[in-house]
Amino acid sequence: MALAASGVLVIAAVVAALGVSAARAPKSGAVTSVLLLSVDGLHQRDLAWYVAGHPGSALAALVHGGIEYTAASTPVPSDSFPGTVGQLTGGDPSVTGIYYDDTFNHDLLPAGTTSCTGAKPGTEVDLTEDLDRDKAAIDAGQGLAGLPDSVLGMTATPGTLINPAKLPVDPATCKPVYPHTYLRVNTVFDVASQAGLRTAWADKHPAYDIVNGTTGRGVRDLFTPEINSQVPGGPADGDWTTDNASTERYDAYKVRAVLNEIDGYDHARTAQVGIPAIFGMNFQTVSTAQKLPSSDGLPGGYLADGTPGPLVARALDFVDAQLGAFVTELRRSDLDRTTAVILSSKHGQSPTEPAALTRIDDKPLVHGLDAQWAAGHPGAAPLVAQATDDDAIMMWLSDRSAEAAAFAKAYLLGQHGVGTDIGGGPKTFTASGLQTLYAGAEAARYFHAAPNDPAVPDLYGVVQHGVVYTGGTSKIAEHGGADADDQQVALVLDSPTAAHGQTVDQPVRTTQIAPTILRLLDLDPAALQAVGIEHTVELPHDTPQ
Repeated sequence: MALAASGVLVIAAVVAALGVSAARAPKSGAVTSVLLLSVDGLHQRDLAWYVAGHPGSALAALVHGGIEYTAASTPVPSDSFPGTVGQLTGGDPSVTGIYYDDTFNHDLLPAGTTSCTGAKPGTEVDLTEDLDRDKAAIDAGQGLAGLPDSVLGMTATPGTLINPAKLPVDPATCKPVYPHTYLRVNTVFDVASQAGLRTAWADKHPAYDIVNGTTGRGVRDLFTPEINSQVPGGPADGDWTTDNASTERYDAYKVRAVLNEIDGYDHARTAQVGIPAIFGMNFQTVSTAQKLPSSDGLPGGYLADGTPGPLVARALDFVDAQLGAFVTELRRSDLDRTTAVILSSKHGQSPTEPAALTRIDDKPLVHGLDAQWAAGHPGAAPLVAQATDDDAIMMWLSDRSAEAAAFAKAYLLGQHGVGTDIGGGPKTFTASGLQTLYAGAEAARYFHAAPNDPAVPDLYGVVQHGVVYTGGTSKIAEHGGADADDQQVALVLDSPTAAHGQTVDQPVRTTQIAPTILRLLDLDPAALQAVGIEHTVELPHDTPQ
């Protein structure tokens, strides 16, 4: 919070550090560090709006002094885990195996399985706070005293924060599958660590062990305070996302960790270890401001014309101040000429027009589908093995036959009803709120996955614009789908070795961040397995000779 208050004081230093010239010369020196920042929910038009209205801001300095990609898009589904993994591997879900944070795998065994011979495969793969040893605690049950002030002292390793009893089990080894083991390809952290470089990252759940990559050792310093934990002194059901001021406070812990790393310390500032070659964090403040109907006396979300409302505008101010603090610290440590900064987002948020919101309770849809299937298949297991619906429908079926897929598709597209609008009033919907529904082999083709891929959803529904699946009225936006508001995110690169003051209007994808990071560090992008499979290219950036 102190960092936010000091935002105005650092603007002059930020402008000097990043520059605002439309075509300034590249900085001298090679890149030795890359700072990656994900502002979850940040659309490209949010960034453009903020820069236009705040020409002296840190974000404006970054845009005008770097390379702005105005047509960047995320992987589909546009959710935190595929978004993060895409930026760090260069791969889409069909290659990484990561379709969402809460999914299903037809080949793995349920958590707690100890006798694997003859066990029936098929189980939920939960990469949320549910994996924590104690999801009510910000340290996930590590047992630190004096929380939350001592939260910087926590370390994120599978043995201390993740409860192995909650992990799915590999039938071949009969051992728990940790998030990093579930990932099918390596990460930029794997490549950098194997080259002897230091790495660090800060994110919102211990399940972000996944960024450790297939080696399990990619991130030397991983800091993952639990965002869905209980806020000390807050209401019994209040986590750090239910109030936007609390989210700012939570993000500030990760900001402090990154500032410590810029100073050459570990995230807790307990040992001087040198600045990481790849490091960074995600911000949640903008995301919660977009989703909350109101907070701290301010309305959340967007105005009628799609521009940020008061709470989102305040959240952007907060992020701008933190970016300013990072750049000031880099300049103070004489690292600004050797550090590249990449700012983007794991996902956007939909809808950005309040009138478009249509809330639909998905539970009756799931229960109705199961009931109709059971009526024609007495004694069969419930058809829906797993449903994860935010602003898309994702279902995994217990029966993967073409008959079952066709049945589920016909049922869902035939459902019509009444949801709620922005104020909680009635709003009719058709076809379960879906624009398109891919089922069975169609869903596999949609994701460019093999039909027998154990992780690919058996149904994937693209919603009508503005649809959010929720039984309550506590949120006015969501992410996870294929809507333009989900996918069209900000992306800016400020590299000391690239030409600056550019705008790239050609379509790019956030998966291109991964090979770009390695190229900036003079490492081989081909060392990334997903890059080899998908032929992911670097972000276009001219480097003057």
